[in-house]
Amino acid sequence: MRLFSAKIPTVVDALVRNLVDSGDLEVSDLVEFKSDVESILREYLRKERELTEGAKDLLEARGLNYSELHRTRRAMAEQQDFGLGEDAPNWIASQLLQLFMASQFVEEIYADDQALRGKIRALLARSMQADDDLDREVRRHLKHLAEGTESFEIEYQKQLDRVRRRHGLS
Repeated sequence: MRLFSAKIPTVVDALVRNLVDSGDLEVSDLVEFKSDVESILREYLRKERELTEGAKDLLEARGLNYSELHRTRRAMAEQQDFGLGEDAPNWIASQLLQLFMASQFVEEIYADDQALRGKIRALLARSMQADDDLDREVRRHLKHLAEGTESFEIEYQKQLDRVRRRHGLS
């Protein structure tokens, strides 16, 4: 599962609408609350990029093949207690729950943690599943390249940009 920065405003609106309009949360300033939620999602993307770059640097320093990138990145994420792929909605949901408890813009929380976590995970999973569909479409165009190679990574980004533009996600 992947989260793309272009979809963050849509995800934020859906989360806020789902939690506030249903009466699970009462907020004092909706604009600031949305900004806080958006900052959690943007931090997730920043940390994910940081992990990827760190894994690439580690592979280069050790002289390993890029085919080890996924495994190295996953190991680094586990060390840092960060959720990648299927674990991403859980990690983001935990961060959002912490935000709700600490935010000055959340006046009252009416739902329990499990209910909130379930709603957040479900919404994130739906949003990120569409991103998996994009990933599958990109990979269909790259069957001629070996996954994990440097040329695969370069072509993947180029093809992903094309697919995003075609679907209006740039």
